[in-house]
Amino acid sequence: MRSRQRAEEAERAAQHAADTAAALRADRDRLREALDVLPHGVIVRDADGAEVLRNRKAASPTGDLHADVLVAREVEQLLADPAARHRTVELHGPPRRSLELTITPLVAGGIVVLIEDATERRRLDLMRRDFVDNVSHELRTPIGALRVLVEALEEEADPVVVRRLIERIGGEVDRAQVLVEDLLDLSRIERTTERPHEEVDVAEMVAAAVARATAVSGRPVDTSIPPLRVHGDFDQLVSAVANLIDNAVKYSDSPIEVSAAAHDGMVDVVVRDRGVGIPAKDLDRVFERFYRVDRARDRKTGGSGLGLSIVRHVALNHGGDVLVSSVEGEGSTFTLRVKA
Repeated sequence: MRSRQRAEEAERAAQHAADTAAALRADRDRLREALDVLPHGVIVRDADGAEVLRNRKAASPTGDLHADVLVAREVEQLLADPAARHRTVELHGPPRRSLELTITPLVAGGIVVLIEDATERRRLDLMRRDFVDNVSHELRTPIGALRVLVEALEEEADPVVVRRLIERIGGEVDRAQVLVEDLLDLSRIERTTERPHEEVDVAEMVAAAVARATAVSGRPVDTSIPPLRVHGDFDQLVSAVANLIDNAVKYSDSPIEVSAAAHDGMVDVVVRDRGVGIPAKDLDRVFERFYRVDRARDRKTGGSGLGLSIVRHVALNHGGDVLVSSVEGEGSTFTLRVKA
């Protein structure tokens, strides 16, 4: 009787141990699965330095074998320094990457190493700093000029000179106003997260853009727009095409050509000039905020340096893109491509 009871107790204990082991394995598997979906690499080591766990991202932080070897070496060097808790790893690529390695001690003993890809965060931080610096610089120029012109005006009695100074003051005010309006325009467009659904007549939109862009310059613009419609934001599209025309006017003395065509569910609005063109080294950067190919010319024409950045954001808001092709001395062609 007792032997049978002991056997039953042993069987129950064995079953309990098996159930407990199965539950622990299930918990471990869930933990591993949860760690594998994290965007950061995680390495766990026990108090003796033995590796307990390494998630999928930690096994290949960059997806490139050579770069992963470099990161693994940096992790080991960080672990070898008892006083170290953090290290930044710069991978020159291509593509260029920036990784943050952080060690956190565990209360029960051991450590956790966190591998975080900080590339995008650093890029955004740099863009933010550059943006603030550029805005400050661009506003400082007309404000400084206004101060000098007002001081000169206070001491001037000649009506001819006074009139000339007032005209220059007006020009600097206009420059500051263009910058502020473009900043507000860009901010409004960037905040748009949903694609608009208004039906837009392309010919009507281009006509409005031409009128807006040439209101001051009076430059001729040749248009060839077939009957086309797109779904989008009329004002945004007018702003984008007007900025492309305005850019062409600044860099060309010949007539500007604007055309449109549909293909594969997209509509292309093409703005072509036969002006000075864009150097090949600048083609990849012309859509950056405040980037200027010719700063001296932009100072004369009063550009804010935001026009092409506005065009790019409008294109993205409409499920499309903006393309550029150019040859120095022969002219440039910009294509605003949006979904029909």
